[in-house]
Amino acid sequence: MSQSLAEDLPGGSGTKTLRVWLKSSGYARRLLLGEAGNPWAEGAAKYLSFFSQARGLLRADVAVVELDALFGAWLQRHPALAAEMGAKKRATWPLRRMLEEEGPRRLLDEVAEAVGANLQGQVPMVLALPAPGVWLAEAQRLAGRDPEPLDADAVEDAAMYMADFLRSVAGRPVGGLLLEEGTTPGPADRYKPVLNAARHYRWAVVGRGVASEHAGLFDAVIGTDPQAQGQDVSAALFGGGDLPALTAGQFYFAEIPVAHPPEAVLDALARLRG
Repeated sequence: MSQSLAEDLPGGSGTKTLRVWLKSSGYARRLLLGEAGNPWAEGAAKYLSFFSQARGLLRADVAVVELDALFGAWLQRHPALAAEMGAKKRATWPLRRMLEEEGPRRLLDEVAEAVGANLQGQVPMVLALPAPGVWLAEAQRLAGRDPEPLDADAVEDAAMYMADFLRSVAGRPVGGLLLEEGTTPGPADRYKPVLNAARHYRWAVVGRGVASEHAGLFDAVIGTDPQAQGQDVSAALFGGGDLPALTAGQFYFAEIPVAHPPEAVLDALARLRG
């Protein structure tokens, strides 16, 4: 594997190809820290300890750092920020105010530096973020109000705030981004500020759950469509179903259920690596 996600994606220039991508932070947090555990609570050293233990248990081909969890943890410890996020009525204000906060930027920079040093280029480090429209709605909920109907211009503004936020780790060994949609895919043609920023830093961008007509905007997509490069087998893998055979241009993606028994998780991962 390599530091660059683009090289490890099927068809990339790397010497090894990505086969298993896991979303596992919720499961790992429960297993290693308990139900109320918070790997972000005590700085980069505490996060790195959690990260390295989780990676040792699961051995995925991608090292994922989930940024919505960073902000969720920060807001629990800094409720004044949530109050400031609700201070203006504009739909975009809660996300803008949240992402401009200096504390989370510094923490992410320290974590990215520590994780990068720990990985030593063995696998790519990927930052996972909600898609702009999803994060826009989530920030409004965190500010204590119901999300407004999705507006394409507001989504583009959200992508701009996200691009500005990502500058805080521009100098760190990030290999790529994962943008995760909610139940309904958003207007990915309005994600250009964050897509362009990632390409400027030479990070690959993968979309999970994106609309098929926007798949070409990403270096790869993850979903249940048979044509998706990342085959999301979460339901089949942890429900005992059959796994699809991979073509030369595909890899497996699985989100581990938070409460799944550890022995069953290990058995499921053995199936993936079969």
